[in-house]
Formats: sequence, structure tokens, C-alpha cells
Amino acid sequence: MKTLLRDITFIFIAAVVIFLLLQTTIQSFVVVGYCMEPNFEDGQRLVINKAIYHLQEPQRGDVIIFHPPISPEDTYIKRLIALPGDTIEVKDGALYVNGSKLDEPYIKEPPRYTVPRKKIPENEYFVLGDNRNNANDSHNGWTVPRQNIVGKVWLSIWPPQHWGLIPHYPSGEPPAS
Repeated sequence: MKTLLRDITFIFIAAVVIFLLLQTTIQSFVVVGYCMEPNFEDGQRLVINKAIYHLQEPQRGDVIIFHPPISPEDTYIKRLIALPGDTIEVKDGALYVNGSKLDEPYIKEPPRYTVPRKKIPENEYFVLGDNRNNANDSHNGWTVPRQNIVGKVWLSIWPPQHWGLIPHYPSGEPPAS
């Protein structure tokens, strides 16, 4: 009887530890809207890595989940374009980071708006939707404070045709093959 009780207690404690570990490291997220087309669609289910930014800083090209400063109760998905201290500019349908035009094969279409050259404040990040002309993002004048970042999009789990790891485009350029 003691052995059975000890085994049940061990299983219960192990289950609680695993549950707490999963709750602090991953989270599911459902895409709402069309701001990240053509790469993410409305209703797509994703897994978010919440632990990654405790181990490393966010990087250009990461697709992140965050609470926007304009509506902190909401949760947005966007691509991280510029880091603290970077300068950005959008003109003539192109995005420039630190004076260099980015090659962005992942966007739906070039932006039809302009953003004057500006420096990203410390502890803030500049984010844009992949559907540049249909996204509420940093081109509207706001940036994302570091503490508002929930995590990095890691895996697509639904629908089945989108299963797999999320590709990363460092500095806006596709990874080397």
C-alpha cells in the first residue's frame, strides 16, 4: 500500500512539474485577421516559445507575439523589423533599416505608405505585418516595449498543410540554403 501511495504521489508531482514547465515555456496562439498574409492565415494555430527571450535577445526577422502599447489587453502577431538603436525608413515602396534596403520575399506587396527616417528608442522594437498595407503595426507611430513581448512564433500546428517550423529571415533576408 505504501508503495502504491508513493508511486501515485510521484506521478502527481511529476505531472504538476511538467504542467508548470510547459505553461511557462510554450503557449498556443490563434491568428486573427489578415495582417500576416501570405505567411499566416486567419484561424491558423501556432505554438509560441515563451522562454527563448530569457536566453537571448529578440532578433530582426523573428515573428513575435506581443501586447501592443495602443491596446495592451490584445495580443498581436508581427515580424520584428528593427531593434533598439536601429534607424528605419519606409519610402518608395521599400523598407530601409540602418540605411540598407531590405530584401523582403515574405511580404504580400510593397508598402504604399511612407515612414520618415527615425531611430528606434532603447528597449523598444519596430514591428510590421507581412501584409504591409493591411496591418496595424509600427508604421502607425508606435513601437513595442521589450516587456510587452510574449514570445517567438515557433511552430504551426493547424491547418495540416501549414504544419512545421516557422522559417526565420534574419535581417529581412532569406536564410542561406
